[in-house]
This record gives sequence, C-alpha cells and structure tokens, in this order.
Amino acid sequence: MAVNGTSIKTASDGVWGGDNPLNCAFPLLIIQVTIVLFTSRFLTLLLKPLRQPKVVAEILGGILLGPSALGRNKEFVKLVFPEWSTPILESVASIGLLFFLFLVGLELDLTVLGRTGKKAFAISFAGISLPFVLGAGVSLFLRRAVEEDHESTGYWQFLLFIGVSLSITAFPVLARILAELKLLTTSVGQTALAAAAFNDMAAWILLALAVALPGSHDNHKHASPLISIWVLLSGFAFVIFMIFVIRPTMKWIVQNYASTMHEACICLTLAGVLVSGFITDLIGLHSIFGAFVFGLIVPKNGSFSDQLVERIEDFVSGLLLPLYFASSGLKTDVNKINGAEAWGILALVISTACVGKIIGTFLMAMMCTISARESLTLGFLMNTKGLVELVVLNIGKEKKVLNDEMFAILVLMALVTTFMTTPSVVAVYKPLNNDGSDSTGDEKEKLRILACVRGPQDVPCIIKLVESLGTSNGSLKVYVMHLMELTELSSSISMVQRTRRNGVPFIDKLCKGRPRDQIEAAFSIYGQVRDQKQRIRIRHLKSVSALGTMHEDICNAAEHNKVWMIILPHLITGWGVVNERVMEYAKCPVVAVLDHKETGESSSRDRPKRIGLVFIGGINDRKALEIGSRMAQHPKTKITLLRISDSTLTSGYSEKVKNHLH
Repeated sequence: MAVNGTSIKTASDGVWGGDNPLNCAFPLLIIQVTIVLFTSRFLTLLLKPLRQPKVVAEILGGILLGPSALGRNKEFVKLVFPEWSTPILESVASIGLLFFLFLVGLELDLTVLGRTGKKAFAISFAGISLPFVLGAGVSLFLRRAVEEDHESTGYWQFLLFIGVSLSITAFPVLARILAELKLLTTSVGQTALAAAAFNDMAAWILLALAVALPGSHDNHKHASPLISIWVLLSGFAFVIFMIFVIRPTMKWIVQNYASTMHEACICLTLAGVLVSGFITDLIGLHSIFGAFVFGLIVPKNGSFSDQLVERIEDFVSGLLLPLYFASSGLKTDVNKINGAEAWGILALVISTACVGKIIGTFLMAMMCTISARESLTLGFLMNTKGLVELVVLNIGKEKKVLNDEMFAILVLMALVTTFMTTPSVVAVYKPLNNDGSDSTGDEKEKLRILACVRGPQDVPCIIKLVESLGTSNGSLKVYVMHLMELTELSSSISMVQRTRRNGVPFIDKLCKGRPRDQIEAAFSIYGQVRDQKQRIRIRHLKSVSALGTMHEDICNAAEHNKVWMIILPHLITGWGVVNERVMEYAKCPVVAVLDHKETGESSSRDRPKRIGLVFIGGINDRKALEIGSRMAQHPKTKITLLRISDSTLTSGYSEKVKNHLH
C-alpha cells in the first residue's frame, strides 16, 4: 500500500483498528532499531574468534541491510526501510553520532597531547602526510575515472576528501584493538594512541577545510569563494570562543557545583553538546564539529568526565550508533562497483591507503630509533579506520563530492584496512610482556609481592596483608596491579584515561602532573609511612582484559618481575574464573583474600594479630608454611601451627616442619 509521506502518523491505532503499524513512524523505527541491533550483534559474535573490533561487524551489518544484499529485495525495502522513513532514521542516528563525537572529544586530553613529545608527533605527521600526498596524487585519476560529471565538483574539495579518507586513523577503534591484543599498556600501544590523537586533530581540521570549500552544494553549485572564507573565519571564532570563554566557565561550574548539583551539571553539559552542534551547523560546518570541540573543552580532571561517560556511553554506543552504520549501509551499493576497471580502482585505493600509512609510519618510527618490528607494528595500528572514516565519507556524499561508486569504494577500503589490522599485528608483533618488568639486580631486595586490586574497597585489606608479610632483614617491593574488566561495551574513553599511568617510566613522563587516583594515593601514603621503618618501593601496573584472559596479565607480570607471591582480591560474582586460573597457572604462591570488609578498627591496631595455620602435607601446605614463617617475623603477629599427622597418609605427604616457625 502506498504511503503519503506528508501524512505520516507517529503512532498507529493498532491492528484491531485496521491500522498497519509499519505505516507509522514510531512503530517502524522500533522495528528498524531491533533489526539493526540483532544484525550487528550476530555479526559481532561471528567475528569474535577473529578478534575483530565491533565496528567491523557494524559496518558489515549496515552493508548487508543496504542495497548490496537484503536491500536488493524491493519488498524488504518497502516494508522495513521505506523511503519516507529515511529522514527519521538518519535524524535519530545523527543524535547518536553527535554525542559519540562529543565522547571522542572527551578522549583527547589536550594537556596530555602537549606533553607527548616529539616522537609521537613526528610519527603522526608522517602517518598522515604521506597517505594524504599519495591520495592527492591519485585523486585526479579517480575523479576522471569514477565521476561521470567530474566538472560539477571542485577539485580541491575532492582532493581534500580523498586525502582525509586515506590518511585518517580511528582513535576509538585503535584503543579497542590495543585492549583486545593486550597492548594498551605497552610502550607501542601508548605511542600509537598518542600518534592517533594527533592524527585525529589534524584530520578534523582538514575535514573542516574540505566542508568549507565551495563545491556542488545542492543549489549552490557555483558558490562564491567568499562564502568559504566566512565559514572558516566563523569556525575559527567559534573555537576561540569555546577555548577562552566556555572552557573556563565549564571548569568553574564543575569545580564548584559538580558535587552539590551533579544532575544539573550533567544536563547542562548535554545541552551544551546540542547547542554547539547547532551553532556549527548554522555556520556552515557540520554539527559534529561543535560536539567534538565541546568535548575537547570539558574538564578532564576529577571524576566528572568519567561520570559523563558512564551516563551516556552505553546508550549512545550500544543503541544509537549502530543506527548510523545502518543508515550508511543503506547508502552503500557495492553493485555500483561494476567491471574490472572499478575493482581495479578499489585495489588501487586500498593499496594507496595501506602503503602510505604503513610505510610513512614505519620510516618515521625507524628514524625515532624504534625497532623495526615495533615500527612495522605501529604502521599496521595506524592504518585502522572506523566510524570517523564513515563520517568523512557521509559528509562527502551529502556535499555531492562523492558519487555512489566512489562512496562504495571508500567504504570497502575502510572495512578492509580495519579488518586487516588485528591479524597483521598478531603476525608481526609478539609482545615480550616486559614493559612492566623491573629487574634491577639489587640483591638486597629480597621480597617482591604482586597485589591485585579492583577498586579502592580492596586497598585496606591488601595493605594489611602486605604489612603482615614485611620482613626486617631486607627491603620490600610491592607491584600493585589495577584490574579492569574489558567487556564489549567497555568505553575506549575510560580505558585510555585509566591506563595513562601504567608505572612505566615512559608513560609516567607523559602524565607528569596528573592527579593520582584513589588506589595510587592510598598506596603512596602507606609507602611513605612504611618507609620510615623499612625501605619499601611501590610500582603501579594496569590490566585491561576480559575476565577469561586476565590471568595471563597477572601471571606474566608475576613471572617477569620475579615476585615471591601474588595476592588476589576477595571473590565477587563473575570473577571466580580469574582466581581459579591464576591459582592454576601461577608459578609462585597465590593468596586469595576471603573477606575485604575486615579492615581493622583503630581500637585493635595495637593488639597482636593471631593467625592459625593448618599443616597436613604437600606442596601447597609447604607454601603456606613459608608464608606463615614470613608473617611470624612481624613483631605483632603470632602464628599458631596445627599439624595433622596420620600414619595412613602416604610417605609423600610426610613433612618436616621443624625450624620453619620459631
């Protein structure tokens, strides 16, 4: 049945009222969202064994729902994605895109970028300049070979869109890939993140320039160059206003009212995202620029930015953002790539993007005295594309800079380059897991302990246990590993922010002056107090992993740092697999805290601690006996040993405990 787009109702009267819900806007939107989410989640599960980021599944899902696959069925399109519903779907998807770009702005801490040093900047510059130059070189050929009416689009605008699309690096997708490969806290991962951050900033500037240049803007095919100048000047004035007026205002509001008027500050910030997007759209730039700039100027210190992420990340990334991939997929028709010449152009574009990005990054990294293996790894990592690439391509299609064939070619290029990142890095780079190692060779340092914590609630009990293990005849070194679960909905923003201080001197230098978190502050105070009595050193590590593989980080850190014992936090729901696998694979004694609530009252601090130790026999009991002997050296600890002896036990369990405890 034909539907008049001017008389679309929001809600239907129901089937009993003789109304078809799919002819109404809101019920149809519900069906569209459900289909998109189901498709993306199903493809995510299929690609999970290949360790592909979720963005690959979402791009594939959008293409499958579009005219390349299911969209070829006219009945399916008419039923689920009719033409009149496209503006509604794109409007909802644009809201998700707007807030996601705000979150991307939150990722990029300008104060940290200013301290990342020349190495990351040089790698980023080479990684964006060479593919941009190569893209500019092939753009003339692409324009003549692909565009039917290549005179309708300004060459400089076409050159900028091609150059940006080939040279961009997707910062959020890169962070996710690094976390999946356990490279987020390594020097290679941190260098890649810093370079990608610079790359993102440069790409946004170039994209703004491309949008401002005159081209075939609907009815303004021969727009005056003065319009572009006014757009650029207005955009520059907007950025200056945001930095020097809105940024101090937001900082003052967060410092004075974030704790007392928390909800009001959250609402004010979200409204600021929308208003900023409207202003840049009014100027002539895309609304995403306003949201991105507003994310940049929101204060990063304190917990306000983390709370913003917690409030909107899951809703935006889990529900709204897949709709943007679907709307992009509905515009992508792979069938437009028809003939040997078109597929040859696709191969040329992919080759140009890969060669420019990988070779440019590799050569500059080698000049920065980075090993060949790590330099090549950086090249593959910097070749990651993702959502930002689709944003660039969609804007180019809206501005009629890219036709359907060129749009499909560049979407497939983004998909292929992102898909190849993980297997390429796995094949080239095998991390030595020694970024957190610290073999000083100090023979006086006789006791090393790896203490694992999930949050501040684990700190008091861990400190008490470490205190009871202290010895008087040597120094104590404690490796504090902060465990962070990596889930499919984990925010790349929070992952990046929490791993900027990894205990690695290279990272410490980058993050000098940043406030400590509660865990670091607590152990720092303990170290200062303890250091007055006995030499103690504390080193902080991070683990961002799925629960099924987190034991690998713990065991590797224990092995490379040659720790004497691992302390695991108390068991909570879902984390049992971590404790079980650490106990199974660890090559040193493992102690699991049974209850973190017993932190000790002030009235009982001076009382001696009484510890009971049951000894039957076997390797585990011998380890427990060794731990008990350490605890017995503490002046306020009393050990009671209960040895169970049974003549029926095999000779292998017959143990001697003499001289272990005094």
